[in-house]
Amino acid sequence: MLDKAVLVESLLVFGAVLSVHAVVWDRFSWCAVALALQAFYAQFKWDRLLQQGGAVFQFRGAANSGLLPASMVIPLLGVVMKERCRAAGIVYFERFGVVVASTGMLLALFLSVLAVGITKPVPTNTCILTGVAGSIIIYTMKHSLTVSEVIEVLEVLLIFVYLSMILLYLLPRCFTPGEALLVLGGVSFVLNQLIKRSLNVVEGRGDPIDFFLLVAVVGVVLLGLFFTVLFTFMDSGTWISSMFFHMMTAVLGLGVIMPWLYRLIQRNPLFWLLQFLFQTQTRLYLLVYWTFLAASACGVVFYQNAKRSSESKKHQASTITRKYFHFIVVATYVPGLIYDRQLLYVAAVLCLAVFIFLEYVRYFRIKPFGQTLRHLLSLFLDERDSGPLILTHIYLLLGMSLPVWLFPRSCAPKGTLPGAGALVPYSGVLAVGVGDTIASVFGSTMGEIKWPGTKKTFEGTMTAIFAQIIAVALILIFDSSVNLNSSYAWILASVSLVSLLEAYTTQIDNLLLPLYLQILLMA
Repeated sequence: MLDKAVLVESLLVFGAVLSVHAVVWDRFSWCAVALALQAFYAQFKWDRLLQQGGAVFQFRGAANSGLLPASMVIPLLGVVMKERCRAAGIVYFERFGVVVASTGMLLALFLSVLAVGITKPVPTNTCILTGVAGSIIIYTMKHSLTVSEVIEVLEVLLIFVYLSMILLYLLPRCFTPGEALLVLGGVSFVLNQLIKRSLNVVEGRGDPIDFFLLVAVVGVVLLGLFFTVLFTFMDSGTWISSMFFHMMTAVLGLGVIMPWLYRLIQRNPLFWLLQFLFQTQTRLYLLVYWTFLAASACGVVFYQNAKRSSESKKHQASTITRKYFHFIVVATYVPGLIYDRQLLYVAAVLCLAVFIFLEYVRYFRIKPFGQTLRHLLSLFLDERDSGPLILTHIYLLLGMSLPVWLFPRSCAPKGTLPGAGALVPYSGVLAVGVGDTIASVFGSTMGEIKWPGTKKTFEGTMTAIFAQIIAVALILIFDSSVNLNSSYAWILASVSLVSLLEAYTTQIDNLLLPLYLQILLMA
């Protein structure tokens, strides 16, 4: 019997796919429709494997596989990016969008084939549907991609396969199959882009902040892999191991990451970063303001831990308490989006690197702060942190930052896209910072009517939609660069669809919702 919540979630994803297809209407949007149909069937094979414990790796419990919603994110992002850049006449990034869409389809198809292959008995109907969808996608790629682009897509697939085998083995119960597709697929694509650009450095070509993101992401991932292998042979909790951790971090940072970044941007990375951060007085004010907010967030953590008495060691922070951090993040991102998006871009990259580094310190119990971090953060755990890593705060940062990082600046000569696309950088603020926060707060305190098959409430969802509409009105007032050109109906439909998806999905909403809102606003 089909799970009602999963079925409604699938219908909402189909709604997003068909909305993009209606706007774009080309061979890739047809491929997206075919991919969605086969992912719908393959998703239930993954769900059955998870329930029976036959999914090869240990995935996160208390959630379905999430294959369908995750499978459509990267292909749809590529499709809408291709269309926006084609309209702007930027051929290079139009082709880049084609590569992104093709890569996303191939990665999703690989996960579907994997599910079908390990399901016993072999599901004949799903095999046929997967074969037909795969044939359509490969035929389209054959007639749309150049040889070099095909090689690039296959490189990403190869990296994804090896990265998945390593990380899913080392980090059990941290991801669902869908979340693994999004996170590891994104890391694989970033790693391939960094290798490609490192081998084809052209002086003066490329924005340094783009290289900064690529090197930072790959650097922290490689750092984690290195120490994971190292600490399988030695105890990470000793002072000797901790000293070695800090020393090797400095060696890898200064001896590998910095020279790599120097090769890409053709200047000293530290001098460039300092000059960039303190270039204008506005940036100085923003940095001081963000430092105050960071201190406030730390204050919330210390205060909540101080309230935890020795008699209530199992006490966990409430939903409203955890949403304090959502309000702080909104207060962080909105001024950056209005006054200096480039600074926000770089600051978010730095913050991501710091968050992941601190998670390494906590996970490996690196002295002197590892055990303290474990104690402080244990208060804020929920059912999604069932694995060895605590990722919810990192997902929150990613959800707010990805619309800023993925915004096609080269295809927006005036710094903004026309119509609803002007709100694309605000997708994280609207979907997670406003919508998800208001839905959780009002739903948990005043909600009575529950959506069928979920714990989410009708009141929470409706309040979230209303709050996002108010947020859009405030953005129009305070950000003069936003001009919606009467596309209010599309914005309302996009916000409503994503809010309903929040009510029904069991995936990490901090990661999934901003990406779907960005896709719909860019369509």
